[in-house]
Amino acid sequence: MTVLEFKGVSNSFGTGTARKDVLRDIDLRVQEGEFLVLLGFSGSGKTTLINLMAGLTAPTSGTVTYKGRPVTEPGRERGVIFQNYSLMPWLTVSGNVALAVDTVFPGLSRAERAAKVDRYVSMVGLSHAAARRPAELSGGMRQRVNVARALAMDPEMLLLDEPLSALDALTRANLAEEIERIWEADQKTCVLITNDVDEAILLADRIIALNPDGTLGDEFRVTIPRPRDRTTMNTDPVFKALRARVTTYLMDVGIAAKVDGDRVLPNVTPIHALPAAVRTVQDGLIDDRFLDFSQLHKVYPTPKGPLTVVEGFDLKVNRGEFISLIGHSGCGKSTVLTMAAGLNAITKGAIKLDGRHVEGADPERAVVFQSPSLFPWLTARENVAIGVDKVYPRASRAERQDVVDYYLERVGLADAMDRAASDLSNGMKQRVGIARAFALSPKLLLLDEPFGMLDSLTRWELQEVLMEVWSRTKVTAICVTHDVDEAILLADRVVMMTNGPQATIGKITDVKLPRPRTRKALLEHPDYYAYRQEVLDFLEEYEHGARPKPAPKPLAAE
Repeated sequence: MTVLEFKGVSNSFGTGTARKDVLRDIDLRVQEGEFLVLLGFSGSGKTTLINLMAGLTAPTSGTVTYKGRPVTEPGRERGVIFQNYSLMPWLTVSGNVALAVDTVFPGLSRAERAAKVDRYVSMVGLSHAAARRPAELSGGMRQRVNVARALAMDPEMLLLDEPLSALDALTRANLAEEIERIWEADQKTCVLITNDVDEAILLADRIIALNPDGTLGDEFRVTIPRPRDRTTMNTDPVFKALRARVTTYLMDVGIAAKVDGDRVLPNVTPIHALPAAVRTVQDGLIDDRFLDFSQLHKVYPTPKGPLTVVEGFDLKVNRGEFISLIGHSGCGKSTVLTMAAGLNAITKGAIKLDGRHVEGADPERAVVFQSPSLFPWLTARENVAIGVDKVYPRASRAERQDVVDYYLERVGLADAMDRAASDLSNGMKQRVGIARAFALSPKLLLLDEPFGMLDSLTRWELQEVLMEVWSRTKVTAICVTHDVDEAILLADRVVMMTNGPQATIGKITDVKLPRPRTRKALLEHPDYYAYRQEVLDFLEEYEHGARPKPAPKPLAAE
């Protein structure tokens, strides 16, 4: 039975030359009891679509009906869970859920209402935190309260607008499984908006792509039996084939080649390059241990005594190697990176780059952070030029400008060089950050979750951009990430860290997949999922706070 139907729905904002068409001619039917996932890029109209279902927005043309009646306003039969959890900060977990129960069930006795509150708090696994206020909860726990509050209204249909996107990868995975469990228990109709392919396949009966132009794209049926386990699915041929089909479709419709221009990089030398004579003497030596982490420790003083965050981190990196550093939140990945950048003092041990100790920040070590920290009043070109002017003082003005323009072209910003940073999207800002880092001609490129704030489809696009530019420079690079696919796509070696405190290297996997790499090619490679399984198995082992196994004691000398 069809419970929700769109007929010829279009939606636009503004008028005249300022008019923007968001959705175009949408025909859609949602069946009772199904779990439908709408999957698409940011800006493709996903949230507008869910707002139309909820009755928060009226269509510009066409009709939206629920069980045959026009949807003109919000209704308790359609519960909505948004990306941002708007909890009452002065109320406890139970108090926030009670708001919904008291509104929807005013005729029940106080005891009956309290029992309902307890049931839904328990359903999302928060009974132990029922008396806490939002400020005392993690992001994942707050979103669980949001889910409980929506369920407490006892809706016939759940509408989920990217409810997991603001959470870290592990919390996101756990809460997705929680949502599936609740859906199976109550058999409510669910519509989920997301940009995560794995999340879509884990939860959906049916996936519909939303094209960047606001039209509905291809439909994919998910026939994998429930319950679905992320780790088990990694070896399922049906999952692999479906994942490849969905990913390929989204990349084909959403990631057009944006690198344009045929500018030639001028032959100029940055000030941090070693003199040719010194380089000749060091050839054959430095290439092998170009970057050397030697028994690195980081200890922070605390009121309760010294806290060892990183302990005995030992890694040798060859010139031109790309390392991915992965592990659960709080394992010290970013701490290692900031020590390599010279932004964080080393407590014990040493880091050497190109034969010299790392001491303080230096443009020879370029860093791309999660947020690119651009000067908002400067253009993209001016933001990149700041570093270039300092690194190439002996180059002519024209040559320095050519360096800036070359890298902005390589990251697909040829048409946006003169736009102010404040006018750029998050994805475009991060492109400027990548261009700025490469333009310094660094000896070492350090990337600290550079795509962590972006939706997964924009991440794919920028990963391809990063790989394309890196393949031209072969700069030695380390990328901190929590994304397993990103780690394998980028790396020659994936370095896995144990949980903190006292985090160290737990395992290293050599990734012997051919370069140049693209996400499409990786999905088709017979060894890709074996590498993925290695990393997933390690992360699963440490998911619940496992401690590193103690090293075997050396045998006593006879």
